[in-house]
Amino acid sequence: MIKGTVLYGHPKDADAFEKYYVETHQPLVSKTSGIVKAEYTKFLPNPDGSTSAYYRMAELYFESPADMQQALSSPEGQAMAADLANFATGGATIIFGTVE
Repeated sequence: MIKGTVLYGHPKDADAFEKYYVETHQPLVSKTSGIVKAEYTKFLPNPDGSTSAYYRMAELYFESPADMQQALSSPEGQAMAADLANFATGGATIIFGTVE
């Protein structure tokens, strides 16, 4: 299984980020065939009360590297990727790996 992880930096406006993320971006993820599971995390402050390094994380799971390539190169996958610029004002780091 392959996992794509998106780490979102802290946005300029958290309320605007949340509204857009839930109402617009997550539905784009749901429309992308080939994603077998999606998990979304909103980070809490660190145990010492300081701000976490990242604001949110999305984890997208694919059955194989070929399925991941097909999903991300599809029109829906391209729309999902292009949409990041519309709301990720704190930046986004995207990494991929094999789930063991």
